[in-house]
Amino acid sequence: MEHWLINSSRSEVKRFIKNDKSIDKVFEYMFIDSGKIVGVLGKEPPVITTTVSVDIDLAREIYERLLSQGWRKTKVVW
Repeated sequence: MEHWLINSSRSEVKRFIKNDKSIDKVFEYMFIDSGKIVGVLGKEPPVITTTVSVDIDLAREIYERLLSQGWRKTKVVW
């Protein structure tokens, strides 16, 4: 399952996706992909700028913090 956020100026997106291929089955991890929007959103996919793997609890904290900073949920963009 994926969760997407877009910033208020519609210039950046983040995708939160569970790492199902984790070797360590004790802890769950999420990938957080960041992308810059180039051109018109929907006509061209954002350019991925970074990908990080974090503990699922930290990913939840980051997601909630971004929502509190004005980011909004959005549909899949790539």
